[in-house]
Amino acid sequence: MSKAWKDIDLAGGGLQALNARLTRQMKRRPTAYAWWALFPLGAHRFYLNEPRGGAAYLALLALTLVGLLVAPVLALVPLALMVLFALYDLVWIDRRVVSFNKELRMAAFLGGGAAPPKGYRGRYVDEAADEVPADYVAEKERERAGVQPVKPQGHGNKPRMPSFAEQEAMLRDLAKQRGTKRDDKP
Repeated sequence: MSKAWKDIDLAGGGLQALNARLTRQMKRRPTAYAWWALFPLGAHRFYLNEPRGGAAYLALLALTLVGLLVAPVLALVPLALMVLFALYDLVWIDRRVVSFNKELRMAAFLGGGAAPPKGYRGRYVDEAADEVPADYVAEKERERAGVQPVKPQGHGNKPRMPSFAEQEAMLRDLAKQRGTKRDDKP
């Protein structure tokens, strides 16, 4: 799937714009581990917004270079410290990416929203709406909740279709009136 949607500038507010901005600002593990390859410069620390750690790597690199000029054996001490810190950072990078991204999301979602427009006085309230008409109130008080019982006299004036048993009874009565008898032979 194309990631072109990350480059869309939706200028303004809204959740979609916020998520797009977060996607651009979040740190990624593969990128951090790629920067780790330049650990003598502290590049991975600078990428993960840890300037003190990056400066510590630069200081150890400077001490190593000075140690090489003064006494090559002394250069091994800052070099060993730098390697130990770099090995620790292999584990640290994963935790730092998670915590950095979490802080970023919390700041975005829990931060204050946009300020209301100038002259905004709150939700519109109609003062006339407080005066409810008396006939409306009377009609609502007559209503009852739930299903209303059917009034037989007012519920449909058309007779219903007779049931099967009623039709049989009417046919028997009709047959009696005509004087015909039906043979019920199985």
